[in-house]
Amino acid sequence: MSEQDALTRLLKPRSVAVIGASADPTKTAGRPVAYLQRHGFKGAIYPVNPRTPEIAGLKSYPDVPSLPEAPDVGIVLLGAERAHEAVRALADRGTAAAIVLASGYTEVGEEGARRQRQLLEAAGRMRILGPNTIGLVNLTDGITLSATGALEMEGFEAGPIGVVSQSGGILGALLSRAAARGIGLSKLISTSNEVDLDLSDFVDHLADDEATSVIALYMEGLRNPSKFRAAALKAAGKGKPVVVFKVGRSEAGASAAVSHTGALAGADRMYDALFRELGVIRAQTFADLLDIPAALATRRAPRGRRVAVLTSTGGAGTLVADSLGSAGFETPAPDAETAAALRALQSGEQAVLDRNPIDVTLAGLQPELLRGAIRALLASPSYDAAVVIVGSSGLAMPQLMADAIHDSLPGSDKPLLVYVSPHAPGIASQLNQRGVPAFMAPESCTSALAAMHAHASWTGPHAEPVDQALSNADDLPGGSLDEQQAKQLFARFGVPCTREIVVADAQQAQQAARDLGGATVLKILSGEITHKSDVGGVAVNVSAEQIGPRLERMAAEVETHTGVRPQRFLVQQMVSGGVELILGLHRDPLGSAVLLGMGGVTAELLKDTALRMLPPGGLTREQAAALVRELKTWPLLDGFRGRPVCDVEALVSAIVAFSQMAAALGERLAEAEINPLFVLPQGHGVLAADGVAVLAA
Repeated sequence: MSEQDALTRLLKPRSVAVIGASADPTKTAGRPVAYLQRHGFKGAIYPVNPRTPEIAGLKSYPDVPSLPEAPDVGIVLLGAERAHEAVRALADRGTAAAIVLASGYTEVGEEGARRQRQLLEAAGRMRILGPNTIGLVNLTDGITLSATGALEMEGFEAGPIGVVSQSGGILGALLSRAAARGIGLSKLISTSNEVDLDLSDFVDHLADDEATSVIALYMEGLRNPSKFRAAALKAAGKGKPVVVFKVGRSEAGASAAVSHTGALAGADRMYDALFRELGVIRAQTFADLLDIPAALATRRAPRGRRVAVLTSTGGAGTLVADSLGSAGFETPAPDAETAAALRALQSGEQAVLDRNPIDVTLAGLQPELLRGAIRALLASPSYDAAVVIVGSSGLAMPQLMADAIHDSLPGSDKPLLVYVSPHAPGIASQLNQRGVPAFMAPESCTSALAAMHAHASWTGPHAEPVDQALSNADDLPGGSLDEQQAKQLFARFGVPCTREIVVADAQQAQQAARDLGGATVLKILSGEITHKSDVGGVAVNVSAEQIGPRLERMAAEVETHTGVRPQRFLVQQMVSGGVELILGLHRDPLGSAVLLGMGGVTAELLKDTALRMLPPGGLTREQAAALVRELKTWPLLDGFRGRPVCDVEALVSAIVAFSQMAAALGERLAEAEINPLFVLPQGHGVLAADGVAVLAA
């Protein structure tokens, strides 16, 4: 049986065995049979309980071998101590998949981990969902393989949004919230401990599911990033957006890395970079996890960031416009032709129809006026999307309001969203059921439009073959390179570096300073000490006359701090007049990323950084330029308040070269960082003034 066949039988079984079923529907063990019957499962249900001959009017079987056929799915309700026995019995019968609800596995320690391994061994080739899961719900086909109490509700709306959650409780929360808001879901799956089937397996499966057009994920972490990458790209290739609410934003532990880059990247930042690479939309709030998919399910996309706001309540219009503006959207006034079309709709002078928000408060929000105004705004070349605000006046005629808004959809492919200003969940539910995304918070309109714009703008990851001729670093030693070796490596790939000379004593240092000319920088040269400033190993603006005595003092100071007297030093040209940046490579279980940020000794304090996942052939110039412009301090490079405009083109070239180095060397390059990378005034290039590189042996 193929993996997809097993998942198909799991999600759409013809027969279900419930191992450990209870005759009491109020108990957790009694719920799965009760819910299957209540919600219209048309297949065979086989309760298994040796203590009772009948459950819910169905024959109860004493054990799995007694079943009349091999069930497609077995729901295992036994405790962790015995669940593996039922799993083995189901596997022996040829069951496609088992859903194990019991807790007490890896989440409780080593003994639980042993039980989880035992569970996997017992399953053999049979697939397992869980353990510690609440199960799954297939609303498309009316199949409830779950014990979630949310199934006590009635009237679930089947729709195009598939949900995969690594938390069982969140599955129930989303199911009930969606039902209350009229948002239709296709499949909901709780993966929980993921002993076998994981979140990525279901993303891959939902990418092929005809009933699913948007995939929403509640994610705690990724056990197999490469599998998730493949599944997300498959969904993207089929035009199905993936929306993720990722919990766990702490960066604790990141400072353990050797360089500044490890401390700055942080696990959560890496998830951001991974999601950006894959076109996955990150929900910033839990509410977004339903709001954004509901908007994306309309398959409408804004071509730009100009939004018309049509309101029947002035204050609410301001709320929406303000939220849109803070996210970079524009709310321009209507063009002359659109303004004339709007004015033609009113019978008097009460409404204000020639500005944005377009306020019809005084004219009264009548359905015909609303319908005509929406159509005019959607037809206008001035707008890429429209937000309609339903105020308290809409409470008197909710059906008419919903009809007028829905009737405006044909004839335009632009996004049309609704903000329901009063507490009127009934109106929002009516609109959502009819395919018009309706929200109860103004910020939700902004989040939804931003996600729609991001999805429409995503172009897919870049991939170019690695130039193998550049990837040979066999002449370099393994382990942590000293600064000179690191910069020689960077220069080999095209990153410009400062002029410098290696010396061993004060006399050599004095001669080197004369050869370089002007003021110099003196540093210790060591592969073991990466943060030289912390131990007194850096002196700047040192003349040829000063450098000999300064070297002797530096050697003594470093010995005091480290217990080791340095034997080699670096005399380097002193760079001034540029902006200091940090450029680094970060390796992580999620993948590799290029980091750019404000550099120098304040890098970790300012934390102004941007990340991009490393493509197979390195970053393109377009990707590198976008990385630069993402920095909060980008204006410093672009001539802020009369400062010289920096050589951004040279910076982009250096970023591309650095990324190509990382891609070419692959896993041989464990870590790399340039800090600072001086970006000089336009026409003068960039210079790497310090560097760290760690090569695998």
